[in-house]
Amino acid sequence: MAGVADAVQIVPPGRLVYGMQLPIQAQSTVFAAPWERDAGPADLVRIAQACDRNGFFYVAVCDHVCVPRERAGAMGTTWYDTVATLGYLAAATQSVRLMSHVLILPYRHPLLSAKAFATLDALSGGRVILGVGAGHLEGEFATLGVDFKRRGKLLDEAIDVVKKAFLEEYPAHDGPEWPVREVGLAPRPAQRPRPPIWVGGSTPAALKRAAERGDGWLPQGTPRAELPQAIATIREHRRAKLGDAPIEIGTMSEWLYVGTPSFDVGANARTGKPEEIAAHLRGLKDIGVHHFGVRFRARSSAELIDQIDAFGGGVAPLLDD
Repeated sequence: MAGVADAVQIVPPGRLVYGMQLPIQAQSTVFAAPWERDAGPADLVRIAQACDRNGFFYVAVCDHVCVPRERAGAMGTTWYDTVATLGYLAAATQSVRLMSHVLILPYRHPLLSAKAFATLDALSGGRVILGVGAGHLEGEFATLGVDFKRRGKLLDEAIDVVKKAFLEEYPAHDGPEWPVREVGLAPRPAQRPRPPIWVGGSTPAALKRAAERGDGWLPQGTPRAELPQAIATIREHRRAKLGDAPIEIGTMSEWLYVGTPSFDVGANARTGKPEEIAAHLRGLKDIGVHHFGVRFRARSSAELIDQIDAFGGGVAPLLDD
């Protein structure tokens, strides 16, 4: 297992960086805005390019292969393929990092995932963040022929295999599910020593996994008030297993609207002047957060891009004050 020297850090020291899980590519009724139903690749590119020019640290794409019919009413079936979408956006952007939020590793052979993301890293000039998770749709696992109850153990081993494949052209792994020996993978990733792996999830098992195997943590729905305890749990477990190995802690913002909206943004949204929003977000630093995903209320792709521009021009410069 990795130690201090093996942990990969990419967030600049002392900075609080921000990214965005992109709209359109995942259209669950839980979070997708109505305008996304009629949007397509051109809108997705424009939004990613807006993030790129406004200093966003990452853009992120979700992952589901096939949604069971009984869950489609809530989740929809529109979930763009993660690697294909990130590859498409890599060619349309310059510096923003490309993240899976999160790739469900347990129902893929880890060498397939390692190959795809190493190639993406090579093609994009070293911009990959591999976010991984255990998955939650039992019917999806059943369709793909993978035991849902074993997904945690499979994820743990898959992370180990991917990490080794990122580090070595000829990785060696003796695990029970995916033994690997005497096979080579190229092209090699551009990042050295390897692309970072951020572990998603907020269950006790996910916190332990992030602490033991992750370079970073991507919480799933953890409220701000509960972040300090979750972060303390991760750091305590990491210290016990890996000593002083660093870990880059993430979260999601509340829904935001920079300025005064002319429509109802909902009770759980935060609005106001850039300095007011920035002051609220700076509080994340105090509880140990290094990176966060922003979410904007908007009624169209054009309005979303306006919000991205307002955030990048007005809020972002104040985050590190």
